[in-house]
Amino acid sequence: MQHCGSDRGSHELARGLAALGHPRRIEILAYLAERRACCCKEVVERIDLAQSTVSQHLKVLVEAGLVRCCPDRQRSVYAVDEAALAKLSAGLADLQKRVGA
Repeated sequence: MQHCGSDRGSHELARGLAALGHPRRIEILAYLAERRACCCKEVVERIDLAQSTVSQHLKVLVEAGLVRCCPDRQRSVYAVDEAALAKLSAGLADLQKRVGA
């Protein structure tokens, strides 16, 4: 992610923040961060939501680039994209510096 002042960086930052705009997606991201990887069923068992709802939240996180999805036989395995999360954090830090300047 580039600095949040660039057009591309602003779009990436907004996409990541929009994905985190729902409290359940933050919970899911935190759960995934505790593990190397897990499948949707494991998230469903931890977070009291229907599988279809968890799948939709995971899809949003994957589309935002914050979570990676890898097919593994008959299921998909999800993991936090640590580099993408670090870029999101850096973009927020850059924005904070601009506001404080």
